[in-house]
Amino acid sequence: MGRMHGNVYKTLENAEMVAAVDIKPDVAAKYAEEFGAKPYTTVAEMLANEKVDVIDICLPTYLHSEFTIEAAKAGKHVFCEKPMALTLDQADSMIEACRSAGVQLMIGHCIRFWPEYAILKKLSDSGSLGKLLSVNLTRYGAFPTWSSDNWLADASKSGGGVLDMHVHDTDYVLYLLGEPDSIHSWGTVDSRGPGQVFTTMTYGKTIAHLEGGWNLPSTTPFKHAFRAIFESGAAIMDAGPLTIYEDGKDPVVPEIPKMEAAGGGNISDLGGYYHELKYFADRLTSGQPFETVTPQTSRLSLATTLEEIRQVTA
Repeated sequence: MGRMHGNVYKTLENAEMVAAVDIKPDVAAKYAEEFGAKPYTTVAEMLANEKVDVIDICLPTYLHSEFTIEAAKAGKHVFCEKPMALTLDQADSMIEACRSAGVQLMIGHCIRFWPEYAILKKLSDSGSLGKLLSVNLTRYGAFPTWSSDNWLADASKSGGGVLDMHVHDTDYVLYLLGEPDSIHSWGTVDSRGPGQVFTTMTYGKTIAHLEGGWNLPSTTPFKHAFRAIFESGAAIMDAGPLTIYEDGKDPVVPEIPKMEAAGGGNISDLGGYYHELKYFADRLTSGQPFETVTPQTSRLSLATTLEEIRQVTA
């Protein structure tokens, strides 16, 4: 993810990456050379030698709170990868540290910015296809074996597949529809923690069904998909491009430019990563308030996902 963010910063006109921090000197040096930055092995060392406005945190989840607080105390704005933290206490500490320091905090809930999902949000908000009746959100794949020291396999550090992967769709459905009237979750748990979840949320007569996890065979490809059914149409992204279906009209496939990214990962398109970091940089430089993602919306997404995990592990 750090490489993904680095690729984005290279494209932004109002941001420049000047330093790279990694606990492993060889990794820091290689990354810094790739992106024209200076390498450091600790944040403290970097802060002592560089004047920066923002610290972008692409660390394992269990370190998010610690380093967000360190950055805030240094007076730096913070962009931190999702999920926000492992616990609500950690999330609250992050929010308070940034509030006290007068700096901005944004969590990387990129699906809110992903073009196809952004179009679905506009369709729902505009009412152009009538009321949203139901939405299915799917995100699954093989267990990610690429994490440093295999930290993702330790549920005490990652929260398992539900918190690490499924949180994307939990966050998005809250963005799409708000807080649900009810949440019912079922799933599976293995040695790596809560690995898979099936959740149904109700919003009056509107139903949201979410499926996500990483407890599939190693050869399983990554997949994310949605199916939204409206009173007079549907928006479907599943094994193909987003297609909008409307009664009495030909199906429409919106044109969505792709931005290729180096560095691997589940998704090769910079897409939502570009749009979220551009939003972050633009809001900082313009002084406009943060609206699409706020610390409070990210805390709610964490709280909701933790409730899903509680039900799965009960």
